Amino acid sequence: MNLKTLQGKIKLLNEKQRPHYKLYSQTEKEILTKTVKLNEEVGELCNDILSILKLQRRAKLQKFDRRNIYQEFADVIITTIQLAQIAGVDIERAVGDKLKKIEEKYINKK
Repeated sequence: MNLKTLQGKIKLLNEKQRPHYKLYSQTEKEILTKTVKLNEEVGELCNDILSILKLQRRAKLQKFDRRNIYQEFADVIITTIQLAQIAGVDIERAVGDKLKKIEEKYINKK
C-alpha cells in the first residue's frame, strides 16, 4: 500500500468515526486547554530526565541545564493543580484519599 492509498483510507475512516460534539462551554475549553498544557509540561520534564540520564541526543544534551528540572517539576505540579481547580477537584482531598489507599495497600499490609 502506498502513502496516497493509506491517506485515502484514513480520510474515509475519519469521516465515519468523526464525533459530533456540541460547542464546548468555557469550563470545558479551559479543561481541554489545561489538559493539553499538562501533557506539554510532562513532556518537558521527561526530556530533562532523559538528559540527566544522558539518554538524550547530543544537540539536546549540549543545551541542557540541570537546574531546569526544578522548574519542570514545578510546572507539572502547578498545571496539575490548575486543572484540578478548573475541573472542580479538591486536590487536598484527592491526594489525601490516594495516600490513604497507598498506605492501606503497602504500609498497613498484613
